[in-house]
Amino acid sequence: MDNQSARRKFIRKASLGLGGMALSPFVLSNDPLVSSDPASENDKKLKIVCMGAHPGDPEFGCAGTMAKYARAGHNVTFLYLTRGEAGDPSKTYAESASLRTKEAESACHALGVKPAFAGQIDGNTIFSNERIDEIEKIITAENPDILFSQWPIDGHRDHQVTGALALGIWTKSQRKFTLYFYEVNTGSETMHFTPTDYVDITDVKDLKREAMFAHKSQDPENTYNDYFKPLETFRGLECGVKMAEAFILFKDKTERTGLSGL
Repeated sequence: MDNQSARRKFIRKASLGLGGMALSPFVLSNDPLVSSDPASENDKKLKIVCMGAHPGDPEFGCAGTMAKYARAGHNVTFLYLTRGEAGDPSKTYAESASLRTKEAESACHALGVKPAFAGQIDGNTIFSNERIDEIEKIITAENPDILFSQWPIDGHRDHQVTGALALGIWTKSQRKFTLYFYEVNTGSETMHFTPTDYVDITDVKDLKREAMFAHKSQDPENTYNDYFKPLETFRGLECGVKMAEAFILFKDKTERTGLSGL
């Protein structure tokens, strides 16, 4: 089987694991990625790692998709780069870390996913060979089929580092797993995010909201209403559903195609 066919088969299975709700409108292929009968091919249980710079980033960015994976029986881990130590200037780093760790654990429990922490410090994250090696060990232990991470073109330095680390680990692993990027606060933080894939989260919107609102220290009601509810609605409009989350598939160099007609 050639590499293209193997990857298409793998992505199709990943889509089926979401109940056939992953949408890939920009894929130029006669081989459909979404089946009308997801139960017929949904044999493989996937291991998913979703990286975020701070507690709350994976939840606000793509908790709907992660909830669908978990509900379908796949193994999902949220890997937080930091514990949100610098989130509240009125608290010590230790106090903030304790509070936001508990919030992350509550959110993960609601979603049916596992929390893990990489040990970096909020506001002082580092991208280096040493840090790549440290986080690679964590990810290697999880042995993921798919890694989700924040898009590195972002106004927040911690988000930049998270995305760069994911890309560095993916490259260092010789592209062993599939890499997707998700968005957080597009318009105020995430920039130049042009999706390749969408997931309909209409049926899990309440579960996502529960996970987001577990982060009580982050003013979740206003944060959701001002940023994420409009974004979910807009992404839904783009792909023809009520509410959606969007992703960028980072393709291997062997899968990049030329312009149509050439």
